[in-house]
Amino acid sequence: MTIKLGVPSKGRLMEKTFDWFGARGVTLARTGSEREYAGAVEGVEGVELVLLSAGEIPRELAAGRIHFGVTGTDLVREKLGLWEQQVEEIAPLGFGQADLIIAVPKIWADVDTLDDLDAVAAAFRADHGFRLRIATKYHRLVREFLRDNGVADYQLVDSQGATEGTVKNLTAEAVADITSTGDTLRANHLKILADGLILRSQATLWRSRKAAVDGAQKAALEALTRKLEVDR
Repeated sequence: MTIKLGVPSKGRLMEKTFDWFGARGVTLARTGSEREYAGAVEGVEGVELVLLSAGEIPRELAAGRIHFGVTGTDLVREKLGLWEQQVEEIAPLGFGQADLIIAVPKIWADVDTLDDLDAVAAAFRADHGFRLRIATKYHRLVREFLRDNGVADYQLVDSQGATEGTVKNLTAEAVADITSTGDTLRANHLKILADGLILRSQATLWRSRKAAVDGAQKAALEALTRKLEVDR
């Protein structure tokens, strides 16, 4: 039996992950065609590469179907309730940095904080008869953040793409989304609330707390962590 390592299957996240492991003497390579999602590992015995979408990796870790996985902090905390009981953070990888934030229209001149947003949300419901809409794909993280900061009278509307455009398209009044440079927010005439940072995210190596490990797998796990110079 092998130790299974889940890695994003395409794009810069895959390339940067391959580079990070390669710099530590573990060579990861995609094999076959772009559609096969097959890979190979050199530099350590008993490790199998599993190529998955970044969004699948948290659930595969939680289900114990992979032992290690590389994915964003935001995805682990959004997709896994009580995530600390299911996965362990092994090492931040230093790339894929982005902030999960709450942003509102720039024309809301008097709305700069969460308290302001709460007041506007209450007035919005009184004026319009329905709750202020916040577009996001991070329902768990946003709901917990707003609850902890006393914001009420809002509703989350699902947005799986082009979230910043929902305000312009009149399908939401505010957004909660990942941003790295803020350029897209500015292009859509949005501003981040002064205290609207929900989470700083980056690509991270995680270990499953649910994956079973037998004798041979334990040896491979220890060999991999030694090679990477990280703690189990």
